[in-house]
Amino acid sequence: MRRSLRSVVAVAAAAVIGLTAGCSGGGSDSGKPVKLKFLSLAWQKDSLAANKRLVAEWNTANPGIQVQYIQGSWDNVNDQLVTSFEGGDPPDVIHDDSSALAGFASQGYLTDLTKLIPAGLKNDIPPAAWGTATFAGQGGGDQGIYGVPFLQESQVILANKKMLDDAGVPVPTVANPWTWDQYQQVAKKLTTGKRFGVAWALKAPVNRVLNLALNFGGTFFQTSGGKTTVKVGPQEREVLQRIHDQLYKDKSADPSALGMGTADPLPGFYAGKYAMLPASIYMRQQVVEQAPKNFQWVTIPPLKGQTTQEGAISQTLSVAADSKHPKESVKFISWFLGGQHQVELAKGDWLIPTSATAAKDPSLTTAKDGWDVATASAKSLILAPYLKVNGYDEFKTKVATPALQSYFANKISIDQLAQKLTGDGDKVLARYEH
Repeated sequence: MRRSLRSVVAVAAAAVIGLTAGCSGGGSDSGKPVKLKFLSLAWQKDSLAANKRLVAEWNTANPGIQVQYIQGSWDNVNDQLVTSFEGGDPPDVIHDDSSALAGFASQGYLTDLTKLIPAGLKNDIPPAAWGTATFAGQGGGDQGIYGVPFLQESQVILANKKMLDDAGVPVPTVANPWTWDQYQQVAKKLTTGKRFGVAWALKAPVNRVLNLALNFGGTFFQTSGGKTTVKVGPQEREVLQRIHDQLYKDKSADPSALGMGTADPLPGFYAGKYAMLPASIYMRQQVVEQAPKNFQWVTIPPLKGQTTQEGAISQTLSVAADSKHPKESVKFISWFLGGQHQVELAKGDWLIPTSATAAKDPSLTTAKDGWDVATASAKSLILAPYLKVNGYDEFKTKVATPALQSYFANKISIDQLAQKLTGDGDKVLARYEH
């Protein structure tokens, strides 16, 4: 998640990812403890505190297996991991997101955890979440689990509650969400004078659009005979066209927000320039911490097209293939991601825990700060199809990002967009065929 799903200030250089060799077992034959290194990408204040506290608790309770906490950054973690993998000196336990796992697994950098995961942990996390961390192994080998998924995010809408009330617009519920048609109608109704109904921050548009496209069954990729190609049919065009219509037909979305990062529209949201912000659920934290004292806001559930389904990726904990202590690493991961611990981690990052036990915790189902809507939105999450596409990162960077930016800036038509995505995209994906 994240996150490659968010741009954050680097907290610390993780270039020092080196590992000192530990010994085997739950305490080595020489009597020295096994030493594990844990690369964490926690960055928010509460999340950092929770991660460090849990590591300290583990070390106190497990003198035979000691864990060293190493702080990494989402900004550059994958480049640094490649360096440490190729140098044969990676951390034992690796925090990343599932979009990075396919490449690392296929190159033999990660341990297949399928036979190492305890039954209790396996059963507490639903199959859909495990799917986000299940990939072919080295050289396109058998499918395996290459990370334990523990946090996910969904797309919701943050709305100015007073503006909704003044316009006589009732707040939708999880049981009765807005359809895209209703959402577009409300956005038009809330557009008055210098105020826009919505701000779409689409500086990094690809994952957001592809995740939302599943509302209408749009997958953007199809595989036949072992060959994957890009698909832009009627289902994929639905969300693309609707966002474009808000910008240039309805004029209910602010075109100047297109180049903004996810959090950039918040000052305008607080100032009343925008009535609604489509955003990830973690944005609730910034509203809670930054909004003016009397600012009234509400979290609106995921929109419904044919369904409310959205693509999901997960934050994961993996074990390096070069780790000398995979069993001890999995033992630590299983404890670290136990149900109540996932509650703490989810609250620290304002995301959804994959643990069914954690999702029932009262602190994650309260209406306060939209937690009830956020947690319930997990039911809408399904495997993001692009997670299984070899070459997706290059497709996203070199083809999809510039093409979508041009389309949303109204520089090319939707037909031209489709031609760019399929024509240039298929050439990229062809290079990754086994």
